[in-house]
Amino acid sequence: MLERLRQGPAEEARLEVAVTVDGPPPSRWTLATIRATFDSIRGYTLSGVWRWLRKRVGAKLRSARVQQYSPDPEYKRKRCRLKRCLRKAAKEPERVVLVFLDEMGYSCWPDAARDWIGELPAESPLADRQKSDNHLWRIVGAMNALTGKVNYLDGYIVGRAKLIQMYRLLCRAYPKAETIYVVQDNWSIHTHDDVLEALAAYPQIQPVWLPTYAPWLNPIEKLWRWLREDVLKLHRLASDWQALRHRVNDFLDQFVNGSIALLKYTGLLGDGQLAKALHPP
Repeated sequence: MLERLRQGPAEEARLEVAVTVDGPPPSRWTLATIRATFDSIRGYTLSGVWRWLRKRVGAKLRSARVQQYSPDPEYKRKRCRLKRCLRKAAKEPERVVLVFLDEMGYSCWPDAARDWIGELPAESPLADRQKSDNHLWRIVGAMNALTGKVNYLDGYIVGRAKLIQMYRLLCRAYPKAETIYVVQDNWSIHTHDDVLEALAAYPQIQPVWLPTYAPWLNPIEKLWRWLREDVLKLHRLASDWQALRHRVNDFLDQFVNGSIALLKYTGLLGDGQLAKALHPP
């Protein structure tokens, strides 16, 4: 029965939920479509179907995992190089540093999100955007894979000049490092001639290029998610742009000396593939 569930809904489920005779089958199971598919439980109530699934079949409702895919033909090679660099940083932390670099942008308008509030419709959470014109700001940040230390710069524009400034900041932040691996994606600014020319002045910095469209290999993306969840969603500072920017900076400043909590949140501690490269069993 579990094997049948893995195959997904088919004709019996389509007949159960289709609005017209030509309606397509659903993509996911519901208790009703499961009941319609298995003859032995046709007479069950929906709660009975639920108990049957749990106790007789050993099935339960679970969130799906996303099967990620990068179209980069060099995906395996680049992933292997990233893991080698992680292992080297873990083995020689006094000489070798590895940071994950990325950029993000945000505006003064709050994003909508769920929140605890009263039951009346008029009391629904409000992402209030009426109090000001919108403003945009950008951040470039680098997160240390071993310590969780975050260095960042912000400004209205994050382009070639700001990226070069970021490399200079990393050299100051890690003056004893012989090698600073900077893991980054394929944004065109990262490989601009001006940036590559400036990098020649910092021979200790070695770019580590991620595969195309592979954000799951760049854990600093999760730092941005944490920032959005804790600060940018449903904030009450749409009319105070400076205060919002200070709050964003205060959030990032929590990690200037490193953070075990950040390493856990971003998957660099635990049983993920990058964590295992840093901390082999």
